Amino acid sequence: MAKYSKEDIIRLASENDVKFINLQFADIFGISKNVSITVENLEVALDGGCMFDGSSVDGFVRIEESDMYLLPDTDTFVILPWNEYDGKVARLICDIVTDDGNAFQGSPRYILKKALKGLEDMGYDCFNVGPECEFFLFITDENGEPKLVTQDRGGYFDLGPVDLGENARRAMCHMLEKLGFEIEASHHENAPGQHEIDFRYKDGLSIADCILTFKQVVKTVAYRSGLYATFIPKPIAGVSGSGMHTNLSILRKGKNIFYSEADPRGMSQEAYWFIGGLIKYAREIAAITNPIVNSYKRLVPGHEAPTYVAWSAKNRSTMIRIPAARGEATRIELRTPDSTCNPYLALALILNAGLEGIKQKIQPPDPYERNIYNIPESRIGEFGIDRLPESLKEAVECMRASSMVKETLGEHVFESYIEAKTREWNDYRKVVTQWEVGQYLGKY
Repeated sequence: MAKYSKEDIIRLASENDVKFINLQFADIFGISKNVSITVENLEVALDGGCMFDGSSVDGFVRIEESDMYLLPDTDTFVILPWNEYDGKVARLICDIVTDDGNAFQGSPRYILKKALKGLEDMGYDCFNVGPECEFFLFITDENGEPKLVTQDRGGYFDLGPVDLGENARRAMCHMLEKLGFEIEASHHENAPGQHEIDFRYKDGLSIADCILTFKQVVKTVAYRSGLYATFIPKPIAGVSGSGMHTNLSILRKGKNIFYSEADPRGMSQEAYWFIGGLIKYAREIAAITNPIVNSYKRLVPGHEAPTYVAWSAKNRSTMIRIPAARGEATRIELRTPDSTCNPYLALALILNAGLEGIKQKIQPPDPYERNIYNIPESRIGEFGIDRLPESLKEAVECMRASSMVKETLGEHVFESYIEAKTREWNDYRKVVTQWEVGQYLGKY
């Protein structure tokens, strides 16, 4: 059942003295886009009457097909808890429709909706997702530009005054709660300047929307605190990187299908098959779950980030971990993604990979319960374990060969994404880094 009707939105805007409405959507890289309208145009926008130039958005359409429309999802209406001094600003997340009134199949939100429809067609009710979003806070210079200097020297679970970001983190939690988030925990992470805020799981589409909002709030509060927030996975060498561990479960008739009392591990056959699908397709979806050059600086041994395609019910060195909670709290934790991913595309592919595991009845290999980082690289094949891609280039090559990824994304997004990421890799490999200068200049 819809949370808000069109009439509810118009009434709430009037009662709360809303002056502007931000119509938001995401491009294929997960970057938030925005068209701002005045409240006088709200009713027209709610009827799908806000046109924009789709050719100006990365990965959307060609210039001769540019006219597209924003169709607000009324359930995403919130009043933003800032900029109130000159009239309040509200936000609506939008779907994209073409000029013939049909859903634009290149919209990331549409792609996730299509995957969720596939879930329903298999007889399931809901795909629940709980992300653990990590980020760094940096000091800014006199021009407001970030410096690679953290605002603290704290470590895991440290408390102020060591953690100087604590007040900013509290303000972030407070603002998120105003927007309807149910905050479960927030704490300092392992590296200096690194933080994590966890919010309660929701259905896949709602969580993808929430991740876009979360990043906006974190950056806004950091800016107001004189800091700069970044979700880049590895902004500092030699310390832990920022990931977005993603907790997954599926409901059927209101019950968690991943739990089974009869199994020694408390897991159902469907849970094992879902894990099997994630393992089979992990390399093929990596270019989406870990989408930038820097993502692969995080996926290295030694900092609890996954490097190998394996699972475990215990240790944190594997790509998939099964947290201890059972019953309705049984879940699969995928530790690969980072927050630079497009949440709509990443969740669509994660879901479809797992569902393919169920459809094909893919039994996963035995869990690996020891520290996988202690296995010599030369011996890893003896254990039947594959590794994750080591670079964006390798990830794109794996994606290019994947029929599952192409079917999930559709040919348009699939080709546009590969083209863009190939260009990104080529731009990167032309750059001479400071490491190369320091390593070789004095020798040669």
